[in-house]
Amino acid sequence: MANIRVPLLGEPFYEVRNKMSAIIIRKSRFIRKSQVGSLLLVSLLLWAACSSPEFDTIIAGGTVVDGSGKDRFNADIGIREGRIVEIGDLTNRTAVERVDATGMTVTPGFIDIHSHATSESWAGSDISQRRDTESYVRQGVATAMGGQDGSSPLDIGAFLDSLDVQPAAINIGLFIGHGSIRSAVIGEDNVQATTEQLAEMTQLVEQAMREGAFGLSSGLEYTPAAFAEISEVVEMARPVATYDGLYISHIRDEGGRLLESVDEVLEIGRSAGARVQVTHHKLIGKSRWGGASQSLALLDEAMASGVDVSSDQYPYTASSTGLTILFPNWSKDGGFEALVGRINDPTTRAQIRKDVIDHINAERGADPSTIVAARCGFDASFNGKSLADILIDRKLPVTVENAADVALELVAAGSCSGVFHSMSPDDVITIMQHAMTSISSDGGIPAMNEGVPHPRNYGAFARVLAYYVRELRVLTLEQAVYKMTALPASRLGLTDRGKIAVGMVADLAILNPDEVQDQALFGDPHHYATGVRDVFVGGVPIMRGAEMLGSYPGIALRHPSNLNK
Repeated sequence: MANIRVPLLGEPFYEVRNKMSAIIIRKSRFIRKSQVGSLLLVSLLLWAACSSPEFDTIIAGGTVVDGSGKDRFNADIGIREGRIVEIGDLTNRTAVERVDATGMTVTPGFIDIHSHATSESWAGSDISQRRDTESYVRQGVATAMGGQDGSSPLDIGAFLDSLDVQPAAINIGLFIGHGSIRSAVIGEDNVQATTEQLAEMTQLVEQAMREGAFGLSSGLEYTPAAFAEISEVVEMARPVATYDGLYISHIRDEGGRLLESVDEVLEIGRSAGARVQVTHHKLIGKSRWGGASQSLALLDEAMASGVDVSSDQYPYTASSTGLTILFPNWSKDGGFEALVGRINDPTTRAQIRKDVIDHINAERGADPSTIVAARCGFDASFNGKSLADILIDRKLPVTVENAADVALELVAAGSCSGVFHSMSPDDVITIMQHAMTSISSDGGIPAMNEGVPHPRNYGAFARVLAYYVRELRVLTLEQAVYKMTALPASRLGLTDRGKIAVGMVADLAILNPDEVQDQALFGDPHHYATGVRDVFVGGVPIMRGAEMLGSYPGIALRHPSNLNK
């Protein structure tokens, strides 16, 4: 009997049962009276094995909002080997750990379908620098999809492999960026792709899809992607359709040409046969406020005609990008250094200045206070100041013309990231309530206390629950959770995430819907959200009792269709 060991707590029952059964079978052939004691011991050990914990974890007593959009219900959740294996009354069942969720709500871990967690930016949001992803975890986010706005690593496979070696706390997936491919193959110039270049770019998309990309992203408002004709994007989106991925687009214009730009996304979907998504769907420009329903009507008409289309949205009335968004695309032909050269040339500077003035008038409500420098790497004294603030500091009149001069100065000095207050609260609600709108952050993993970034980096998902569900009541809790979980999961093809159901991966959040709160504010953004108590990724806790655990169970997600190609 020296070789028989007592099973360790939590050892899978079926493994112990099989081992003990084999021992009994072997021993029974040679039983003598003198061996009765040994047989009794074997029986005792078998009984212990049979009574070993049935689950790794039971989350007990919580109110379950399962992600489907259906009404909440009370139930316990049993987790084994990283998956949900039973839901119901598990009062008399055994587990290695029982988590008391009484008075709390249990939801699927949220899925950010538009994230900049994988891109190194002014906020230092590269996942390799901040693997704990604390700004996400404290909101209940378990999965973030990077490679957005047309910008991504070119070698998707290598990037995902690096996450296999050094995982993050949450799951990470990637899109392949149209702009990154175009820049690598063609450069920053305003030229059209040759037949050979287009073939090379399309092949790079196909390779990325093979390696696990979830689709193609584009940032058609940014150069050099803005120089691409629609036919180029259609061709590059064809491999996405082959792999049943998603074409997700920062469209060409979110202001005066919004409807034309939405039509372009829909045409790309029709022509390439791809599923499409209008990402961070919005309407910019005070003179246009109230018009968001028109772009939603285009989506509805397209869906009725057979186009598979959806959108996502961050829950704020301000956007965030570089100050160069104020500048005309012709001035950015050739890249940033070429832009600076044109700013410094008196002739081209005058034309750029005129175009910047026109932009501020048309897209920013002729109000310099709506344009805020978030981080200027060359001079931190500008951080958090609007163009109006800078003019006031200099004792200059706050005019659009003077604001344009400041913008030219800041960009020529190295440029800044910016926050732009341009949207209507009512339009935000209109888009949010649409059946096919997911919630996203368009944020990354900011460096605490660095710059004055958009609060969406810390609070997007919490803000929906606190402001739009609890305060304004424009969504129910069930609707909001659906838009953060099952809806984005279905758009991404994540068939085993986004719901609380038997067989699903145990990505879960435990929160108090009466207390969850975004704490990040415009001008004072560096505050984590509160009200989420526990977060599990693949059944492993990464936050317990609102304390980060330093665990890294997140996986590199690969689009499931790549396994069949």
